[in-house]
Amino acid sequence: MVGLDERLEAVYVDVVRRNPAEAEFHQAVREVLESLSPVFAKRPELVECKVIERICEPERQIIFRVPWQDDRGEIHVNRGFRIQFNSALGPYKGGLRFHPSVYLGIIKFLGFEQIFKNALTGLPIGGGKGGSDFDPKGKSENEIMRFCQSFMVELHRYIGEYQDVPAGDIGVGGREIGYLFGMYKRITNQYESGVITGKGLGWGGSLVRTEATGYGAVFFAQEMLKVRGHEIAGKTCVVSGSGNVAIYTIQKLQQLGAKVIACSDSDGVIYDESGIDVALVKQIKEVERVRISQYAERKIGVRYVPDGNIWEIPCDVAFPSATQNELNGHDAAALIKNGCVAVAEGANMPSTPDAIRAFAEAGVAFGLGKAANAGGVATSGLEMQQNASRDSWSFDYTEKRLEQIMRDIHRTVYETSAEYGSPGNYVLGANIAGFLRVADAMLAFGVV
Repeated sequence: MVGLDERLEAVYVDVVRRNPAEAEFHQAVREVLESLSPVFAKRPELVECKVIERICEPERQIIFRVPWQDDRGEIHVNRGFRIQFNSALGPYKGGLRFHPSVYLGIIKFLGFEQIFKNALTGLPIGGGKGGSDFDPKGKSENEIMRFCQSFMVELHRYIGEYQDVPAGDIGVGGREIGYLFGMYKRITNQYESGVITGKGLGWGGSLVRTEATGYGAVFFAQEMLKVRGHEIAGKTCVVSGSGNVAIYTIQKLQQLGAKVIACSDSDGVIYDESGIDVALVKQIKEVERVRISQYAERKIGVRYVPDGNIWEIPCDVAFPSATQNELNGHDAAALIKNGCVAVAEGANMPSTPDAIRAFAEAGVAFGLGKAANAGGVATSGLEMQQNASRDSWSFDYTEKRLEQIMRDIHRTVYETSAEYGSPGNYVLGANIAGFLRVADAMLAFGVV
């Protein structure tokens, strides 16, 4: 664990004390604090005004009961969350996650990351996150609808296009967004399309939103390779996961001439030396909603490894795109040994601290999630712009806007890392650049 200077160590100790048993949140806070010592040396007023202490404390934490009835008539009770973390740059913005692993610490870590990710986009959006420990897996359409409607009965009190704009995340796709928005509209008697993003194209959604996080991660990786004199075309890649982010990461990589040879789900890994058939993955995961092992049963020459480790497969570029802390120090060592030159995080905090240190020591280009996977929220911001102007943009125009945003994020992060004495350190550059944008706004507002 990297040491902190005395001031920042005191902040971290206080965060742990005030937020016990929230390991993911502690990890996310420490990662940012480890980058900030050079900022405080240059900007002592940030210490005096206790900006970092204020950023580490959410503006609002909402926890609520979500009762719902299954198809057999049995009543269930889940817990819902919305953490409105920081609104210095605009209304709270961040997704909803429905997964049994969800608890307060997960939502706080995601919301904290979202503050800086949103700041890096340059769009006027603050940071927040929400979700529930409800598991959509194995539930009927009607059960999911009833749960979403019950969840929105409580959530609607706290959201709005000028207040808080949720979106999707793990377990919350277009289907769930439809049920949530439908109930919001019914309760409020308002067609407030800007209240939630990730909507269907026929009712206020944006083209490219489905593809945005995966596409954005590839655009960021492309920029990392360019500054090192490389191209993404011809590179061999592995992409963990097989959900929305992974699917569209694979799709964009293939469009740009890269070869993706492996992806995964929580049960195992598929290795397809000829290149992943993204249309087949979409059929299996988006239409049929079954396990990735089906891929190996339907395509000749594919190897499926139950509980396999995707990071042991040799590759040039790796995209951890499944969930937090999926890539550890041992995995990083395997990637480095096998010649990996770049890693771009498609998920939120998928690499552990020891993995990040290993990549830094080996000189691997490492795109931190709050920079590399900002494409999703960037396109959500573009959806908000279209909703506000009652407009709809073409796919090509929206994708070009997304690509430019990701290039701008890369340039900002790269230049910031050089300015603060660590050229090419995307972790330091992303954390400092995002922090300063939020901190400067907070200073302008006074003590609020």
